[in-house]
Amino acid sequence: MEIIYQPHVDREIESFIERIHPPRVCIDNDSCSDCSVVKIDSANKYGILLEMVQALTDLDLVISKSYICSDGGWLMDVFHVTDQAGNKLTDESLVHYIQQALCKTRNSKEISSEIEVRSCSKGPQQKASVSTGNVAIEVTATDRPGLFSEISAVLVGLGFNVTSATAWTHNDRVACIINLEDASKPGPISDPDRLAHVEDQIQNVMRAHEGRVKDERRSVRLRTFAAGRSHTERRLHQMMYDGGDYESCRACYGDRNGEHKKGCDGTHVFVGRYEGRGYWVVNVRSRDRPKLLFDTVCVLTDMQYEVFHAAVSSKSSMADQEYFIRKKGGSIQEKESERQKLTLCLIAAIERRVPHVCPMSHTNMKGLTIDIRAQNRMGLLSNVTRVIRENGLSITRAEIGVEGEIAAGSFYVTDSSGQNVNPNIAELVRREIDGSIVTVHNPPYMVPQSRTTMHEASSIEVTPRFSLGSMLWSQLERLSHNFGPIRS
Repeated sequence: MEIIYQPHVDREIESFIERIHPPRVCIDNDSCSDCSVVKIDSANKYGILLEMVQALTDLDLVISKSYICSDGGWLMDVFHVTDQAGNKLTDESLVHYIQQALCKTRNSKEISSEIEVRSCSKGPQQKASVSTGNVAIEVTATDRPGLFSEISAVLVGLGFNVTSATAWTHNDRVACIINLEDASKPGPISDPDRLAHVEDQIQNVMRAHEGRVKDERRSVRLRTFAAGRSHTERRLHQMMYDGGDYESCRACYGDRNGEHKKGCDGTHVFVGRYEGRGYWVVNVRSRDRPKLLFDTVCVLTDMQYEVFHAAVSSKSSMADQEYFIRKKGGSIQEKESERQKLTLCLIAAIERRVPHVCPMSHTNMKGLTIDIRAQNRMGLLSNVTRVIRENGLSITRAEIGVEGEIAAGSFYVTDSSGQNVNPNIAELVRREIDGSIVTVHNPPYMVPQSRTTMHEASSIEVTPRFSLGSMLWSQLERLSHNFGPIRS
């Protein structure tokens, strides 16, 4: 067995190096004509690549190319980025924000350190602890039509407001995170008995269909965390992984040379051995879309793989990624089962955000994206999901949040019987919420054939949908006068 020796660095010395050599961020608008080049130098540590990519994607930036080099105690990473409109970055406070975000994440704890209010295990359960921060309910289960609607209705009945919610489905699995607040008074929910009761009621919803799936894996848990400490999409990846959605992936893998069948744009993954340094070489080819790099790096990090070198690029509608990785703390074990699991997990991470749709199959797009914007009020999410359920539709992806007094979100729905979705559902939802609606006949993040997006507007007003990136940009604009200009 090949043994790879790695230097051990004491944590106190590592922390000292980080303090005297904080991350340096440079944005170069001269090197490339069509994008900004973000260059980051920093002392290396496990997970910092994910922190960098997360900071960029949270600002809704599009990463078209990336070069990663972190073999040793130092890293030098380069990202070619634009905004959503394809423009270079000109905001003067962006460099400071990215550097501040990276420094902040170095001192923050991982999501696993958040307080779990009550365990979801089958053993003896302890009484819920008093919450001192925001409360979120996390649900993973076998997907079925109407589940999200039933959960939303239970929360309204118990007197909770939903401040934000995100749900993903993939391979008949569902994972959702719903952030709650007390409808009767603002601030954190501090009643432990009430917290225990809401979890019991959600468990009852899950048990109502018990027995439909043999050996079903499901989980309901409440978590409390400080504001800004939880990253929803990263947590959803972890929940889907724990639920085993990767086990039934059916995408094509490609051959040793990465060759595709003619006309195939599926997700191809090949994991090979690099004998010289004890690396595994991971090659991934898939359809390009926003947050693709984040999704890939997220699963590598959560599976305890360190990325030493990487190159990522996109051309037309396809993206190519190559990673040189090694298991954290040691060398790669030459096990076919581990290689197979890594392959499946990468495919799942790429496709759980948006299902693979092959244009060569000559099948029509049967899903419908519904973007909503309305005055926030108690029961809004329950009303929207109820209308969708009553019309025989299933929610395959959902995201909704609150900006001041306005609730905005997006729902991707499909027909439970496999038929085309009737676009009149948008008008029914609009009447229910008395707000604006935009419907789009494309799956989320599909690469458009032209810059003209096909949509049907069921309202007179079209407004941008809610995103964390837009909120961050609005805060950055207020700080921009405090920082010097960047090169342009």
